[in-house]
Amino acid sequence: VQLQASGGGLVQAGGSLRLSCAASGRTFSSYSLGWFRQAPGKEREFVAHITWAGDSTYYADSVKGRFTISRDNAKNTAYLQMNMLKPEDTAIYYCAAQINKGRDLERAYAYWGQGTLVTVSS
Repeated sequence: VQLQASGGGLVQAGGSLRLSCAASGRTFSSYSLGWFRQAPGKEREFVAHITWAGDSTYYADSVKGRFTISRDNAKNTAYLQMNMLKPEDTAIYYCAAQINKGRDLERAYAYWGQGTLVTVSS
């Protein structure tokens, strides 16, 4: 499976963005997915996770209540709805497919797509 994130951009604090993660290949629905982000000068960190069926989600504390992860397996696409954005949300956002245990661990993921830049101005 190949993944490609899109939808990033420049937004003011308090605003919203919706990121998309488009997949190619017929196995998209077989994978649980995760969103990660990497801010300038920082390590990549976990943001959100969704199971292959979309029936369970999990979030980092820093985004809980503001971000919503979802997926549409018929469209081979996952989404990250980001509301009430803060300047500290500024980062490159990546989607990836989970291949091992550890839904919030970077090493549990593969098939990383190119990221999309989100910039939140104060």
